[in-house]
Amino acid sequence: MNILLWGSTGWRAGVLVLALAACAPAQTPPAVVDTDAAPKLRQKVLSVGFSNISKKYLEKIALGSVAMEGLKGLGAIDPALTVSRSGKMVTLAAAGEVMSSFPAPDDTDAEGWAALVVRISGAGQAVSAELRAAGTEKIYEAVYDGALSNLDIYSRYAGADDAKRNRAKRQGFSGIGIRIRSKEGVVSVSAVMPKTPAARAGLRSGDRITHINGHATAGMSARKAADKLRGARNSRVKLTIARSGAAEPLRFKIKRAHIVEQTVFASRKDGMVTLRVSGFNENTAQSVAENLRKAHQELGDGMRGVVLDLRGNPGGLLKQSTKVVDLFLSEGQIISTRGRHPDSHQNYEAGDDDLALGLPVAVLVDGKSASAAEIIAAALQDRGRAVIIGTTSFGKGTVQTVIRLPNDGEITLTWSRLLAPSGYAFHGLGVRPNLCTSGVSKGSSGVIARALVDSVKTAATLAAWRRVELKETAGRKSLRASCPAERRKTLLELDVARRLLGDRALYGRALGLMEDTAEAKH
Repeated sequence: MNILLWGSTGWRAGVLVLALAACAPAQTPPAVVDTDAAPKLRQKVLSVGFSNISKKYLEKIALGSVAMEGLKGLGAIDPALTVSRSGKMVTLAAAGEVMSSFPAPDDTDAEGWAALVVRISGAGQAVSAELRAAGTEKIYEAVYDGALSNLDIYSRYAGADDAKRNRAKRQGFSGIGIRIRSKEGVVSVSAVMPKTPAARAGLRSGDRITHINGHATAGMSARKAADKLRGARNSRVKLTIARSGAAEPLRFKIKRAHIVEQTVFASRKDGMVTLRVSGFNENTAQSVAENLRKAHQELGDGMRGVVLDLRGNPGGLLKQSTKVVDLFLSEGQIISTRGRHPDSHQNYEAGDDDLALGLPVAVLVDGKSASAAEIIAAALQDRGRAVIIGTTSFGKGTVQTVIRLPNDGEITLTWSRLLAPSGYAFHGLGVRPNLCTSGVSKGSSGVIARALVDSVKTAATLAAWRRVELKETAGRKSLRASCPAERRKTLLELDVARRLLGDRALYGRALGLMEDTAEAKH
């Protein structure tokens, strides 16, 4: 019997030929002997992924179809290889010539399909130099890219290195707290994060890093330099710095710490607190809360309102967005999620104090505000707690779960939809502002005046927004056109927000559009 062999440095293979394709001779790769445990690990990496896709994906899918798409992904490495299924047989061909055929597992058998992928990949390596040269990780990538690409644009695979970087973005990393860039072979500091070891040590933006732990950085990429700067928590890294104006190189020995990137940037003007939120990681809600408490302590009764600027915010951790909403509500629903897996059915409720103490709140969104950012806009709008200003948001109303694989890679898999408190699904629809700024570059007073004049029309649009079904693609597209999604980087939305927050009567009228919406539903 021919047994599949996994080499320690890549995919090497003989293969057991279980059956022959009709009308074509199959070439059986030479027999080899399995001498290590690598096949078990590789099969596990695939079976864990396939099992989770089968059980957790938003919609019910045939695992066999997903696995076949994954096998077809091998053609991305070597286009001469094709994998096809006819009835209960799966066939591998090279340049049109049948190499091997295998019985197809049951459509619910994740282990069986994982084993088959291992066998067919091995058979492919026996006849393909490109596949042999690709190595294990490239084959994982090809298979998972093929398997996931037809599901939706948010389901994806990340290998161990990329997954590590993804986790660092979500959870933080052990480093010193700087952002770096490499230009023309020179590695330099582009930003120093506040309250980090680098800031305390005295590093500055513009400093050129010439050596890291004695290794010259000339010609080094930013990614490679970043990897060298990171290390075990409480370990130390030695830097040699060339600084403009300094006659001699500067040397630093900095202790690494857990670093979570700053996502909240606060400013104040005329008693109004603006919190620009760039994304949602594990510290975002805490940072918003700290800035609100600090503003109350320093401004006291002079605090007039809060602006949450979510323009360009692509989203992030769902629980962080719900915690941010909870900072502005004392009770009631925030958001709910619904999917096929029982664990995807979640209801998020507010239960903490309103840290804004009932003061007016404005939320700024644009066409790049997505996912977690849309949760905040939808919840605060539906609950009548904030006026939404800007353009229709991106419309990413699905939730992804991250599945860690045995190779330390990960699958990001879509598994539920987001439903606003009023019950509408904003996937493919987005959140529609109370005050629309699409196509307008200046004139905040004009934006407010037009919104009030068109209040009946706007209320009807917002009501229709909450009635349109997910399957009504044309209707949802038409509603989005009422306030086209745009990327906004101007001061207009901030000016509109400040005018409203500074005039309680105007703010109340703008907020009242949602009350009119409730009436327009009947």
